[in-house]
Amino acid sequence: MKNVFLLTLLISLPMGVFAANITLSAGGGGLLGYTFTRYTLEGGNAQSVQSMDRLNYAGFLFFDATYGELSVLIQGGNNSYAEKMAEGSFVFSDGKGKGYETSLGFSLLGKFPLGINERITWFPMLGVEYQIALVERREPDGASVYDRSKGKGISVADTDKDGNSYPLSAWNSFWINIGAGLDFTISGPLFLRSELLFGFRLPTGYEMGALEMVKKTLDVDNPKLMGLTGGPALKIGIGYRF
Repeated sequence: MKNVFLLTLLISLPMGVFAANITLSAGGGGLLGYTFTRYTLEGGNAQSVQSMDRLNYAGFLFFDATYGELSVLIQGGNNSYAEKMAEGSFVFSDGKGKGYETSLGFSLLGKFPLGINERITWFPMLGVEYQIALVERREPDGASVYDRSKGKGISVADTDKDGNSYPLSAWNSFWINIGAGLDFTISGPLFLRSELLFGFRLPTGYEMGALEMVKKTLDVDNPKLMGLTGGPALKIGIGYRF
């Protein structure tokens, strides 16, 4: 019994100290960011190249528990893109244009606060984010705007290996975010929060579908998808400590 009691005490003491240091806060603000995509899909004699540059803007709410931050955001973005799909000298599609998209995002970031003085605290951050596509529109050069998720695409790149249009969920995305933030106490429980993050996006269902398209239509066993999607984001908001 003594051993059980001592073990329980040793476990509970650090947990109690940790819990005693937890401060809850909540708030909201805005985001401004940039995302780039550069990838090449190759298989056999086939190649698909895509580039995209997007300006992001969002409003967000956050809930903070000292060592972790949960955020919900609505994000929009205007982009310019260029893509080409070819086999040897035969070009399936080759186009440029503009696009617009909206997503609902959820992020969970771990953080470790380090006090600089009584009013300023900074903290490194690392975590994940999941974005649910709400709107996916494109405007190719010389053509009208179309919704990519409703079967109105004009490019072979917007259909899967069976010739069907992609569902909107094909543009859902998973991100890994890393960066740092800073809190500045304004007065009493009010504080200003700023965060600078860099996100790395994993391939979407749309991009993985392109691999399947190459496998089926061009009879390629092991096509390779190479490249990177990512970019920085600056978040600024106002918070309240409870």
